[in-house]
Amino acid sequence: MKTIKVVVDGGKYKWVELPREEALKLLEIIEGKLGKSPRDLQETMRYLRHFEEFYRDMQKRFKDFIAPPHSLDDMIRGIVVVDKIALKKEGNEEIATIVFDRRISVDLLKEALKELGYEVEVEVEKPW
Repeated sequence: MKTIKVVVDGGKYKWVELPREEALKLLEIIEGKLGKSPRDLQETMRYLRHFEEFYRDMQKRFKDFIAPPHSLDDMIRGIVVVDKIALKKEGNEEIATIVFDRRISVDLLKEALKELGYEVEVEVEKPW
């Protein structure tokens, strides 16, 4: 079984780094568990499906992260899933770092990652 680390930062955002295909599967599992698909989740899945295009755009603009659009309605209802995403390449491997919104529970992430076959470690960073 593969091990993955979920990092909870000082602002309670959750960080997960995965290969592109597995990141897409993770978001699809989360979408199924939530029973709804907010705009930010749909956009993040689009970024992953068209990885090369968005990766080149990030490189051209010297950006580390892309923040998907968040609808005001989703923010008010508290159903925002993804805060931002980073796309990078390590050799031939496409990697995505997903920063989940603070309202997404660690338990939901652990459950979804276990469905992907990961053993999950949670690391909580101390705020400054």
